[in-house]
Amino acid sequence: MSRFEFIETSVEGGTAVIELNRPRQLNALNRKMVSEIVAAMEAFDRDDEVRVIVLTGKGHSFSAGADIDEMAEDDPIRLELLNQFADWDRLALIKKPIIGAVKGFVFGGGFELALSCDILIASAGTEFSFPEVSIGVMPGAGGTQRLTKLAGRTKALEWLWTGERIPAEAALAHGIINKIVAPEVLMEETLKFAGRIAKQPPLSIRLIKDSVNKAVDYSLYEGMQYERKNFYLLFASQDQKEGMNAFVEKRKPNYKGK
Repeated sequence: MSRFEFIETSVEGGTAVIELNRPRQLNALNRKMVSEIVAAMEAFDRDDEVRVIVLTGKGHSFSAGADIDEMAEDDPIRLELLNQFADWDRLALIKKPIIGAVKGFVFGGGFELALSCDILIASAGTEFSFPEVSIGVMPGAGGTQRLTKLAGRTKALEWLWTGERIPAEAALAHGIINKIVAPEVLMEETLKFAGRIAKQPPLSIRLIKDSVNKAVDYSLYEGMQYERKNFYLLFASQDQKEGMNAFVEKRKPNYKGK
């Protein structure tokens, strides 16, 4: 993979890691950084050796939000011509599991980036916030939508209207994150969890993610019909035969992602 200016990447044992790399700016997201994140995600999504993607930030914080200096003089026409959120929309098309390891400040665009992950593991002391209202704007990369679907309308409005900081414990209680761990073991615990997912049959993982994502918007009946088609589809895979034969033969399966 080509070198990046604002992120670092690595791959080990089926797990790819993308690390935001602007620690002096608390990993504030400029447009090029978002473009690099998406490019790395898409490259790893195409890589058969990668089973899981981990997203984290270098330094003391995951991301303190968008780079306001870059946006301060923008106007609607410029934002339209830039197609400001085109890269963000591509994040929703990543098929492989994305696990976020977050810490410190997870604010604004950084919070939206975290909410684009499938699983979030946070270190103790992490704080989340959408402070956009305090500078006369609002989230624009899915924050109002994803937060509402996770925490519900009334809590989302409270947090979005006030911009108040959400401690990790409250984020856990409202289903925004999956787990809180000690800061010193954040990456260890995240990589351990990623390793568990990486051992599962890739096609099953992919279609489970696809079905769960549809459940957010579909009616129960529509979601069940969609789920059923994915269930049937997996019976055309070599991994289904390998998994069931391994179960019958009482051995560990060897999944190939085919």
